[in-house]
Amino acid sequence: MRTIMPPRARPVGRRTVLKAGLALTACGLAAPVPIRALADEPVKIGMVEPLTGAYAALAEAEVAGARLGVEEINQGGGILGRQVQLLVADSANDIAAGVEKTHQLIERDQVDFIAGNVNSAVALAMTRVTAEKRKLHIVTGGHTDEITGSHCSWNVFRICKSTTMEANAIADTLVEKFGKKWYFLTPDYVYGRALQAAFERKLRAHGGSWAGDVLPLGTVDYSRALTSARDFRPKVLINLMGGEDQANSLRQIVYFGLLEDMAIGGALFELESILTVADAARIGWWTMEWWWNQPDVPQVKAFDTAMRSRTGKAASARNWFGYAAARTLASVANQEKSLDPVVLARALQGYTLPADVALDANRALFRDHDHELMSTILVGEVHPPRDDPFDVFTARAAVKGEDAAGPAEAGMCKLAFPS
Repeated sequence: MRTIMPPRARPVGRRTVLKAGLALTACGLAAPVPIRALADEPVKIGMVEPLTGAYAALAEAEVAGARLGVEEINQGGGILGRQVQLLVADSANDIAAGVEKTHQLIERDQVDFIAGNVNSAVALAMTRVTAEKRKLHIVTGGHTDEITGSHCSWNVFRICKSTTMEANAIADTLVEKFGKKWYFLTPDYVYGRALQAAFERKLRAHGGSWAGDVLPLGTVDYSRALTSARDFRPKVLINLMGGEDQANSLRQIVYFGLLEDMAIGGALFELESILTVADAARIGWWTMEWWWNQPDVPQVKAFDTAMRSRTGKAASARNWFGYAAARTLASVANQEKSLDPVVLARALQGYTLPADVALDANRALFRDHDHELMSTILVGEVHPPRDDPFDVFTARAAVKGEDAAGPAEAGMCKLAFPS
């Protein structure tokens, strides 16, 4: 039987030893590189807004507020020691575009968070993408009830109010002051229909009556609708149009002389829209989700000053929506020392915004049942400017968010966190 001998050990040369040593040294130096690269990589917030179209001014205001928030975050050390970058995409009031831009920000740009959208239908569609992709999403300005109601999601939180909250805050005042026969001008998409339905529920409870017109976004000529309103002879013309559409409709309401026969009111008449109409159209009773002139809230002054220095205008609710979204994301991530969306979503349930973010005389917190922000709604009158060119609204009542929203248990939100 043949015996197999082991091979003779080959001598190891000096050059081989040096190469091996250099390789080991290189491995030792290379190991920390991913950690350093992570520290150098910014935390990214993706924001999808309708920067073109009827809501462009509102969208631009939300982005301006978010940019200020990001500046302050970075000045304060960023998120987890990393700088923050804001990436903005235009949804142009189109659902498909909003969904596509959300996918791009998540998949191509690798954003950590999503914010937006002004358009309720786009915001609602975005929430389906962010839930699927497991991204924490703060809806800044889309008001339709479904976002924190029947289509709520574990990862979605909302800064602005629901349509039900808006209607509940002001409807009783309109009935008490003017009467319970109303005519609606309503935009033909999810926000407008939901808002009118919320007003109808309140009006029905008062035994009121109503009629109205549903109008497409971008309507230019309101003559047919306003003729119908005049023929109906309502006590209140409820204008639910938004952005440029609201401004255009108010100009024509004044031109048609309807103010002599009926009061004007509704949910939102925002600063951006008020500033685009003549004094004669700065009229009516409305809600404000936030207002710059709050002398009893000391932190408001600094925010208003900062926004005026950047935009040349007083701070608006839309500025605050974007600002609060960015600052809240940073605050909760630094609190939890994590970017994990599930960890942060759980931490945001019942989370109270810091005073310098809430900018509210009352406590502002995300309700744990549905992730709606409970903050103050101001009810009052729009009027021509006074001493300050942006002093165009006077609050007559402050309604707590909880009072306008009603009990969360009565809502349709059923949250389910991923395992």
